[in-house]
Amino acid sequence: MKKIMNEKLPISSLNPIKARHYDYNCFTYPWHFHSQYEIMYVKEGMGQCFVGDAIQRYSDGDLILFGTNLPHYMNSDDIYKNKDEDLRVKGTIVQFEKDFMSYSIDNYPQFFHIKILLDEARRGLHFPKESSSEITGLLVKLPEMEGLAQVTSLLTLLQEMATCKERAFLASPHFYDSFPEQGGSRVEKIISFINGNYTRNISLQEIASMAAMNRSAFCRYFKEQTGKTFMEYVMEMRIGYACKLLAIEEMNIYNISMECGFDSITHFNRIFKRSMKYTPTQYQKNILK
Repeated sequence: MKKIMNEKLPISSLNPIKARHYDYNCFTYPWHFHSQYEIMYVKEGMGQCFVGDAIQRYSDGDLILFGTNLPHYMNSDDIYKNKDEDLRVKGTIVQFEKDFMSYSIDNYPQFFHIKILLDEARRGLHFPKESSSEITGLLVKLPEMEGLAQVTSLLTLLQEMATCKERAFLASPHFYDSFPEQGGSRVEKIISFINGNYTRNISLQEIASMAAMNRSAFCRYFKEQTGKTFMEYVMEMRIGYACKLLAIEEMNIYNISMECGFDSITHFNRIFKRSMKYTPTQYQKNILK
């Protein structure tokens, strides 16, 4: 079984921010998660970043925001692991407590954009170097700051990140074990039902009847509410679940395909590659190495 390390950081309400520069031969820290947010700036370096069920290529100037308890690790290209090469990975890491300024961020309208940013961070966010020069300019100064100056600078940094339109999600929406609880609206009830049943064959007639609609009306309604067709949503759920099973290496790929609700391993392989750009075998090999 592939172990995912639960990293314990020296961060608390009394010491909510940890900021430092790094300079390594290559990234070596294993697949891990922690209960704090983390901003990783790569000043120099190339490789792959594994975030939840996503594999993101990174290079000089890229910046990534990891949400709380989001599994991740940085994997340097092999050339950095060759001791004969004079290459380094350099940059800055900022980690901060999950409840940092939580009351203000949750309740004051001035922090509205930061609240959205931190909510989105649960899937990991990538900021390309072409659009993050102001962000990195603020970020690299944080390790030299202390006290209130560091706190206010972090807030300014988060506001800049929150207003960057070029940021992109990394992990899929359905990587997580916890899903929205059933609410009062029709679409919330539909999503709650799908979230609890996506590994079995849910017919369009069944889900439409549950929503008290005919099939055509349901299809239009679901696409309007979610931006996806019913089957696209179900397949995303299944692929997210498959990624989690592949990461822990407890089942073979055939059994994973059956567990996730696919009717054949051929169908599973085709849908997985279309979604993840890798076959299940390639994805597992990359994420477990």
